[in-house]
Amino acid sequence: MKNIMKKLFKTTTIIIFLITINSLSISLYAQDPPPPPPSHGSSGNVPGGGAPIGSGLLILAALGAGYGAKKVYDFKKNKLAE
Repeated sequence: MKNIMKKLFKTTTIIIFLITINSLSISLYAQDPPPPPPSHGSSGNVPGGGAPIGSGLLILAALGAGYGAKKVYDFKKNKLAE
């Protein structure tokens, strides 16, 4: 009797789950796509507006080199202390 009740409970749970998923998928709608971005920059719709990135790369490279140098300095300092 317990096995029949377990099977009935599992079957009922699965059926309810499938009906719920099916009804949710029918009632959901996709959103409209966003409007296109306004054109900017002198050369049309260029991502970023044609902003120069050269100086930003130099700053990023300098900060990375400084961070690497500090890590090497700390590693050597700890190695000598041991």
